[in-house]
Amino acid sequence: MKQLHTNRFRANRLSRLGSSIFAEVAAWKREAASGGTDIIDLGIGSPDRPPTLKVRQALGEAALREDMYAYPATSSGMPFKEAAAAWMAYRFGVQVDPVTEIVTLMGSQDGLAHLAMAVCDPGDTAFVPDPGYPIYAASMALAGVEPVFLPLREENGYLPDLDSIADERWDAASFILLNYPNNPLSAVADLSFFERLIAKARRHDVLVVHDLAYSEMGFDGLEPPSVLQVPGALGQAVEFHSLSKSFNMAGCRIGFLVGNRDAVGALRELKGNIDYGVFDPVQEAGIAALREAMSPNGGPAYPKAGVIYERRRDILVEALREQGWEVEAPKATMFVWAKLPALRDENGDDWSSRTFSRHLLRQTGVVVIPGEAFGAEGEGYVRIALVEDEDRLLEAAARIGAFLKRRDMVG
Repeated sequence: MKQLHTNRFRANRLSRLGSSIFAEVAAWKREAASGGTDIIDLGIGSPDRPPTLKVRQALGEAALREDMYAYPATSSGMPFKEAAAAWMAYRFGVQVDPVTEIVTLMGSQDGLAHLAMAVCDPGDTAFVPDPGYPIYAASMALAGVEPVFLPLREENGYLPDLDSIADERWDAASFILLNYPNNPLSAVADLSFFERLIAKARRHDVLVVHDLAYSEMGFDGLEPPSVLQVPGALGQAVEFHSLSKSFNMAGCRIGFLVGNRDAVGALRELKGNIDYGVFDPVQEAGIAALREAMSPNGGPAYPKAGVIYERRRDILVEALREQGWEVEAPKATMFVWAKLPALRDENGDDWSSRTFSRHLLRQTGVVVIPGEAFGAEGEGYVRIALVEDEDRLLEAAARIGAFLKRRDMVG
């Protein structure tokens, strides 16, 4: 019998794909811009810098070749996967087989959206973080998998309490998905945490899925580790890597999944029925980026992305503190996860993250994302992206400070 939908020709599952707050913020931004407000967009985490010259040259030269316009060689072609395997060895000391343990993706979001379909059946369960990047829960909805949300809280360093999860839950789960350095929380995890995670997952035969999109964005000397550095992890885990943030290639759409060959093979098989892979010139640009990062000449070919964002972090955090908003300095990523200042409405109720973000944008033009966009545990916080240059970040802090002072005067 045909299923009746709320809206004609629109599947009900679409309502579960993501937070409506992102659409709301976009509408607030259009409204403010249409009124002539100068927008400082610290909402979406999209790099504001281009890739290096070598990467752009590799892309351009490949795009001019006449033989680059057949179906891509993602599945059978080896150069990008070989470069990815070499980079895993260089960066993490992890040896992988590029043939069986790597699959190329149109950015890590492509893989995150499809992995549950590849490794689960409808009705299975999987652990996902709360707060978490919206595609995590959305992918569960697409696959018919039931998410079990793991609360990530400040008092625990935004790490899940693995031992608080009942054994029955572990035994029923297909995989556990985590993300360190974390979006939106900017939290980090060390190898000892990953060792405990792998041991727990092995005991219950649960696949560990780690999203390491911000591997090159550690601050204060931090080099974020890979879960695959844990001995034996290749038999129990897969890891997503993206060139979007670390190499300023967000628009190119290229990344890879690496690790357990059964899970990697399942995603490769699924994607082989969905698309034809990544445009070969983009793969050439990805190869250039990874080779440049490996610095065969013995020194850094260019500063890591983390160097730029660390400087921006220092500038914005100090400026916000000078304005009276005590925010925590992140240890990694391109985001500040900021606890809301104490503001109340005319009824004496605390502002929600949505209310704060809406008023801030309408009155100052500064865009931030309400924490509740990332899950119930995100309420009481906002995410601020470090995606403007230093002068604009200082201007944003000054506007926020004036906004807070006005609110303090009224409330």
